[in-house]
Order: sequence, then structure tokens, then C-alpha cells
Amino acid sequence: MSNAAAADHVFPRPPETFTDHDGRTVTLEAYDGDIDPLVDMYADFGNDSRSQGVPPRTEADIRDWLPNLVEDGLNVVVWHEGDAVGHAVLVPYQDTSELAIFVHPDYQYAGIGSRLIRVLLGYGQENGLEQVWLSVSNTNHVARALYESVGFETVAKERVEMEMERAL
Repeated sequence: MSNAAAADHVFPRPPETFTDHDGRTVTLEAYDGDIDPLVDMYADFGNDSRSQGVPPRTEADIRDWLPNLVEDGLNVVVWHEGDAVGHAVLVPYQDTSELAIFVHPDYQYAGIGSRLIRVLLGYGQENGLEQVWLSVSNTNHVARALYESVGFETVAKERVEMEMERAL
């Protein structure tokens, strides 16, 4: 999907409930609540689930990092049986918004990330955002494929990471 065609696409909005590829029923909701459920999720990420320094490694650092995301950004959280298992956010940055997306390691490869990014982009559209960008490691082929599937295009490529963007 080209960026021009992608800009005409209307994405789903939160809340949304669906059954993932592993048979778990999850709910995606807009979120601006307490950080504790997100701290619990991020504290359970292993070293191989971190990229570009996020999420932070220690609970104290996670507690320092999350308030800005929750207070300043548009957040969507994925819930399963009362636990946060995914989180995506659009954070205002100059005349655009930066996208970050995280899925708990036990819930990856089940279609949650694909649904989460689409619902987040719909939430951004609903709130009048016009442009979104992100940074991703060149070696993170799974994430890059996900971003391309929703219309992101590469705008800059360095040795270690690339920047991608799309119009909403």
C-alpha cells in the first residue's frame, strides 16, 4: 500500500475485542489510566524483547519512562484476563507523532501486534493526527514487515536503524 493510498484508509477504532491466533480473547482499549498494569507488563520483558533501549530494564526506569507516554500520547492497551499484554502509543513530536508498539513476549506471533497497530492508527485518525513516524532496527524484519503492511515507507536508513513514516 503506497503512502498516498494508505492515507485514504480508515483503520478500526478502540475498543475492539478479538480472538488471537492462539485462541485467547483480548480487548484493545484506549488508555489514559494508572501506569501500574503497564509497569507489570514491561517488567516481565526479557533482554531479547528490548530494542533501541526500550522498554527500560529496571522497574524504577520503567516507572520514570511511562508517565510521559501515558500523559502525552494516545495510548491503546491490549488486555487479556485483566492483564496488560500489549501497549502502543502515538506521542506528539513537532508536526507529527512518533509510534511505539510493544507486545508481551508470551503474546507475540499471535496477530495481536497487527491488530494493535491498526487500532492505534485508527485512534490517531479519530483524534485528527495527520502524520506518523517511527524508528526501527534494520535487523528487526518482523517489525519492518508489520509497519510496511499498514502503509509505512522508509524515509531514512542508517547503518543500525531506519525511519519510516506514513500519512493518516
